[in-house]
Amino acid sequence: MAMTLRLTEEDNARLDELAEAEGRSKQEVLRLALADRWARLHKQEQLDEVLGRVLPRYRGLLDRMDPV
Repeated sequence: MAMTLRLTEEDNARLDELAEAEGRSKQEVLRLALADRWARLHKQEQLDEVLGRVLPRYRGLLDRMDPV
């Protein structure tokens, strides 16, 4: 799907710098940045889900370990 992206001059310069430094096209840099952000979002969701299940199970133990 085609899309138009409007960047400030500063953001465009940053994108140019990243693309040059990585030897990639500007489009590839943006696609990789999107994939990275998406992965981090879903990793955080997975962590939240696991902690939501595990922490209540071990709450008593964790409270006893807390020196405060």
